[in-house]
Amino acid sequence: MLIREATADDWAAIWPFFHTITAAGDTFTFPVDLDRETGRGWWMLSAPNRTVVAVDDDGTVLGTAKMNNNQHGNGAHIASASYMVDPAHGGRGVGRALVEHTLDWARTQGFRGMQFNAVAATNTHAVRLYERLGFHVVGTIPDGFRHPEQGYVGLHVMYRPL
Repeated sequence: MLIREATADDWAAIWPFFHTITAAGDTFTFPVDLDRETGRGWWMLSAPNRTVVAVDDDGTVLGTAKMNNNQHGNGAHIASASYMVDPAHGGRGVGRALVEHTLDWARTQGFRGMQFNAVAATNTHAVRLYERLGFHVVGTIPDGFRHPEQGYVGLHVMYRPL
């Protein structure tokens, strides 16, 4: 798998799984009715921030990540990132590769840590992956996420130093 900078043309491959994931409403805090153009604006970041895609040998987009400073001003030294893996390509290490890529990017850009602001506590697969890669839950907002099936559940803030 190759991880490379996303191009405007990649959005056509990202949108179908982006839409499926956000419309499900069980992992992201994005609106479930997010339209294609608004989603593009939220996901496809411009420099100095970055959006990448993971592709296989045939060029098929397997997943994507966006990375940016978590805050501005005196908080701009902490990075953040978000990840989506096409469910058709799950279980192949794409998510892990994307997280590792964003951590490398953050280090080379001089960030001192990475923080995830909103990880649904019910997204146990992601929480386990992040913990294996050195992140810790530094706080949980009780009932901070409205899961479509489980109701109000915790919303983790996760962090790791770089």
